[in-house]
Amino acid sequence: MRILLIDDDVELCSLLTEYLGREGFPVESAHDGNRGLARALAGDGDLVVLDVMMPGLDGFEVLRRIRRESRVPVLMLTARGEDVDRIVGLETGADDYLPKPFNPRELAARIRAIMRRIEPRSPDSASRLEVNGVRLDAAAREVSVGGSPVEMTTFEFDILEFFMRAAGRVVSRDDLMEHLYSRKATAFDRSVDMHVSHLRKKLEKDRVIIKTVRGVGYQFCRTPDEGVAE
Repeated sequence: MRILLIDDDVELCSLLTEYLGREGFPVESAHDGNRGLARALAGDGDLVVLDVMMPGLDGFEVLRRIRRESRVPVLMLTARGEDVDRIVGLETGADDYLPKPFNPRELAARIRAIMRRIEPRSPDSASRLEVNGVRLDAAAREVSVGGSPVEMTTFEFDILEFFMRAAGRVVSRDDLMEHLYSRKATAFDRSVDMHVSHLRKKLEKDRVIIKTVRGVGYQFCRTPDEGVAE
């Protein structure tokens, strides 16, 4: 799997290229937002690692423009302690984030977690789900509501599939974090909440499909009647 690294820190890019190469990930680098955007849209990476703080075209604007045309997974590098960067990144369509400075081993682990979820699957009956008017094809990674296609980011799709396979049951935030990120939830980690919020906006027009069970987690409603009490 090819990694496109967009970061103006040339020394960091060199170090990560060497480390990730040893881990089996070929890396291409771009050191400014405009070049990185062009290469991302040209398909030069199966996953983009994108720094927020860059001169000129910053990481947020690069991500906005990528998301207009592509669903390529994007992992953002944010400043440690800057919660607003993480929230804005997730709202814009990032799949995950990692605060700087970070351990390269954690970056590699997060890349592998994303790649495992987007590996192509063989089509079979179990890969197609339909619950409460929502259709999901896991092999094709396609979603439709009421017959209309809905665009999903990598994480939105994976959360939806997890919810639909557990329809009617309450799924905890910890369960989602373990499934999606292979790590425990923390009090300051807003990633799951942001992805669920985006998912609701895309799925719910005139009815509740994903209920919040306060203090516990979320529940995907099996029928329209289950969402009435929200």
